[in-house]
Formats: sequence, structure tokens, C-alpha cells
Amino acid sequence: MTEDESPALDPWLLEKLVCPLTRTPLRYDREAGELVSDAAGVAYPIRDGVPIMLIEEARQL
Repeated sequence: MTEDESPALDPWLLEKLVCPLTRTPLRYDREAGELVSDAAGVAYPIRDGVPIMLIEEARQL
């Protein structure tokens, strides 16, 4: 996926979101289109610009 295909995530939104498992900040991986929780070792997908913050949707790193 190129940078042109993955829309930028609103910095304000990223600042407010935390991992539902650990309540720690998330890291935005633009190339993969995911929000990464380094503390939990999972990545949450972003679909059509909307972060999917469901534990069952997260992929293990």
C-alpha cells in the first residue's frame, strides 16, 4: 500500500485513542493502515478512515 492509498489519520483523533486492552497510547502505522499497541503486541485495522478498536478485530504482532 502506498502513502497515496492510505489516508492520514487525524492527529487529534490519534491523540485521544488508546488501546482497549492496556489503555496505553497507540502508534499509527500509515503504511500498514493500522494503529499499533506496542504494549499489547497487537494492531487495530483502519477501514475507510475509521479505526476499528475491537479486540477481536486486532491482529497479533
